Amino acid sequence: MTESSSLRARYPRSTVILVAAAVGVALGLGAALATSFLQRSHASAAGLTPLRAQVTWGAGTKPAPQVALRDQRGSIVSLRSLRGHVVALTFMASTCKRECPLEGRVLHDVLARVRGTGMVAVVVSVDPWADTRASARAFASRAGWSGDWHWLLGNRAELSPVWRAYHVAVKRVPGDVLHSAALYVIDPRGDLRAAYLFPFSATAVSSDVRRLAATS
Repeated sequence: MTESSSLRARYPRSTVILVAAAVGVALGLGAALATSFLQRSHASAAGLTPLRAQVTWGAGTKPAPQVALRDQRGSIVSLRSLRGHVVALTFMASTCKRECPLEGRVLHDVLARVRGTGMVAVVVSVDPWADTRASARAFASRAGWSGDWHWLLGNRAELSPVWRAYHVAVKRVPGDVLHSAALYVIDPRGDLRAAYLFPFSATAVSSDVRRLAATS
């Protein structure tokens, strides 16, 4: 039996759900790809360096869907309150055993590389069943995060509209939560400017953050 066959035999349902989640976010972002390609072409023709994300939007073309939830300190944090900062917005579960620990380490590298830019990292929980203030802080400690970050928490009714707005599919399975893995970069005016599907590189994200911070 091949390795892939073995995985399908052991996790048939989970694998299908995980693929569906990835397809969901890809379809959600896919409508922006043609526009992104044109923007990159125009930027290149004008002698500008395009952003390095898989999907990009021009300044002022796509306001980020609003988010307002309590973070790991119990404070209400909203994207509106973070205007003036570049925001890296992503979706994770503090007890996730798949992509989240890997993405957490990449986010650690991003936070280290963008010191001095004023970037704020915002994580929206995809696990209202298990994420708590304590588990979010423990995850950040394991990942070695520094700088300005917030882990936004809530119940399913509070979180689901945010997941939908950002095309994030979430499915609870025994012992884990499967979900789309994507990171968005929002400029200081509150507009979506870049989206990355995981796995993404800290180099690409930090480069785009620095560029947006410098040109805000």
